Amino acid sequence: MVIAAALSDVLAAVQRAADRRDLTGTPPWEAVARALQRDHPETGESDGSPLPVSDPLLRMASVFGLGRAEGDLLLAAAAPDLDPNFAHAYGLLLGAVGPQPASAALLLELAGIPLLSGAGRALLGQTAPLRRWGLLHLQTGPLNLGRSVTVGEDVVGALVGHPVQEPVSLAMTVDPVDPDELPASEAAAQLAAALSAGTRLSWIEDPVGAAGVATAVAAFAQAEIACSVFDLARRPAGVGLIAAALAAVRRAGLLATAVVLTGAEALVGDDTAAEAVALLSGSPVPVVLIGRCRWNPAWRASLPVVVRAVALDPDQRVRLWRKHVAAEQVPAELLVPYRLTPEQITAAGRHVVAQAGLAGRPVDSGQVAETVRLLGGSGRFRPGSGAARTSYDDLQLPPETLNSLHRLGDWVRLRDSVISRGPVHGAGGKGTGIAALFTGGPGTGKTLAAHVIADTAGLDLMQVDLSGVIDKYIGETEKNLERVFAEAENLNVVLFFDEADALFGSRSEVKDAKDRYANQEVSYLLQRMEHFNGITVLATNLRGNLDAAFARRMHFIIHFPDPDAATRRQLLGRLLDRVGELDESDPLDLDYLATTIELAGGDLRNIVLAAAYDAAIDGTGVGSRHVLAATLREYAKLGRRAPAGLLP
Repeated sequence: MVIAAALSDVLAAVQRAADRRDLTGTPPWEAVARALQRDHPETGESDGSPLPVSDPLLRMASVFGLGRAEGDLLLAAAAPDLDPNFAHAYGLLLGAVGPQPASAALLLELAGIPLLSGAGRALLGQTAPLRRWGLLHLQTGPLNLGRSVTVGEDVVGALVGHPVQEPVSLAMTVDPVDPDELPASEAAAQLAAALSAGTRLSWIEDPVGAAGVATAVAAFAQAEIACSVFDLARRPAGVGLIAAALAAVRRAGLLATAVVLTGAEALVGDDTAAEAVALLSGSPVPVVLIGRCRWNPAWRASLPVVVRAVALDPDQRVRLWRKHVAAEQVPAELLVPYRLTPEQITAAGRHVVAQAGLAGRPVDSGQVAETVRLLGGSGRFRPGSGAARTSYDDLQLPPETLNSLHRLGDWVRLRDSVISRGPVHGAGGKGTGIAALFTGGPGTGKTLAAHVIADTAGLDLMQVDLSGVIDKYIGETEKNLERVFAEAENLNVVLFFDEADALFGSRSEVKDAKDRYANQEVSYLLQRMEHFNGITVLATNLRGNLDAAFARRMHFIIHFPDPDAATRRQLLGRLLDRVGELDESDPLDLDYLATTIELAGGDLRNIVLAAAYDAAIDGTGVGSRHVLAATLREYAKLGRRAPAGLLP
């Protein structure tokens, strides 16, 4: 092995250092020296020439721009990890009791670099390649030259031809889809030309569901450059952008590949973004950043090469799905709505098949929808991983309202198919989103309907917390809303504003500064809604409180009326079906209850829930007495007089 010959010359340098310290002849040194000479018999007489560079080290030096002296320092620092006897030898040279890593001073001595040489010390400086790319680590200590110098496990592995992966880069590694599985794109051709011309930093704008990673991989393939793919969004908790970027560059450098770094929208709003971009700009290997946002010129003075990835059309998505999910298992029209990247589709297909195998049943659309939600990254907007999914069967609404909801669901499901036909949403920078307004009294099913629209489309519902958005300071509300809209676009969720009139209220005549700034917030929302590329649902109890200009921006305005007696009968029956055992000795008259209890669906749910708890306390099934008692409490809670027929 070539590295063995190189270590034999490290041993020669160690022997010279021992001679200068008069260690030769002492029992501890002789024992270590014999072990080292036995393991590295090619030492011979040294002529004082620089330490030779092994083949792996030569490749590493070529990638990271290391000179001969830096190669000597790196090999000497790695020696204790390559052969533990070097650690014992270093301990003796440093006057320690046991094994030790080399100190900065010892490394310079072994490499034949004078300690008073400023250039020598610069080789171990923070901005020098050895430390900038994390090839060497200097431990903290009171004396600069006395600090211990260590080498990472991944670097040691690369020296012996097996570059193991450290935890940060391992967590971020992405297995890309073969670019041959997708049609050639103009963006990939443009990027390939730039890479072939020597471009070191590029940016791919990657909309939701676009093939950003596949575009970058295809470009590197056309430029005949190997690449490694990492995802900043998957970096471990507590790892900052700079550490993550450094881990990706070092890993790629050890493999002699370029870097593809997706999830670069993480740069937005991060205080270390400019420093991270500066690090990547000086990378020893080409870097392609992929983000769902536009390049921010504040990150770097000079602009990178910028291309835009194209979203997969419906046919391309279905073709990728069909590698895992057959047509007889899930129809194509149920796969089209999922705006996933090629890598996500591949991961989802494998997961669906695995889950179906564990469950011992064929793949179905429900498994596909659940897997897509897991991949969406928006699980924090759900009440819990075991939350029940909803469907149109959960809604008890008049036919006209229900038909409008079905039509809205079809729009959401087929949106990408329509968009692929052309700029049907209009020119002038208008967004490709769909907006709906739900109006009606409290408890009429507006929130449940929003969940149904999200669930039937395989999306998660992002319900906006108004307390975290509205701010008393001027301009802060708009900033908070911009973060909400941007996150909703990135996560591909249904954005739900409950009690929307609190944000989208009517603009008024300006009488003071408060009115002017309130009107500015509404004007900002009008503009942002028009340019939004996602699905938005607004719900309000009082439609008249909304600014009239929002009506034009709504594709759907659906009214949820108070339920009539027949609807209340259906609601009560469905709710009571879920409580389990009923008390046959105290039967319920649903027709009477539906006619008498003139409350909305949300109130009826509260009544049945309270009755179920009362029955559990009594240790019986739910009976008429439980429902009547719960009804009286609900009326009292609402501050309304209970119907005479319910009073005892």
